Amino acid sequence: MDNHAAIGAVALYTALNIVVLYALSIQTGRLRMRHKILMGDGGHPRMIRVMRGHANAIETMPMTLIALALAALLGAAPLTIHGLGLALTIGRALHAIHFMAADAPRWQRGLGFVLTAISMALAGLYAGILGIMAL
Repeated sequence: MDNHAAIGAVALYTALNIVVLYALSIQTGRLRMRHKILMGDGGHPRMIRVMRGHANAIETMPMTLIALALAALLGAAPLTIHGLGLALTIGRALHAIHFMAADAPRWQRGLGFVLTAISMALAGLYAGILGIMAL
């Protein structure tokens, strides 16, 4: 079974999500320097907001991308990987934009959460089903 296209898709969405994560890291670092916060959030509301967005990305990206990688290795259709990877990436980008902005519309966070949650759930389910089928 040739799964190079599916694995390539996972690599693409992993790289794009790393860009989102890197943007959050840069924003966190800038705020630390601007407000002279060496550790923690310093009780600064803006720092708390950006750190929460950064932490949320760390909580959701890895397992979803691992599930997509496992699905790809088990023969997932490349189009399915693209659909789930794109949903994850758009969701994470919207969520990150919301948390990096000082004042952002709520729909960014809401839609970002929904796209992330759907892609995470479906990627896990898909990888699980393919795993059972491979036994």
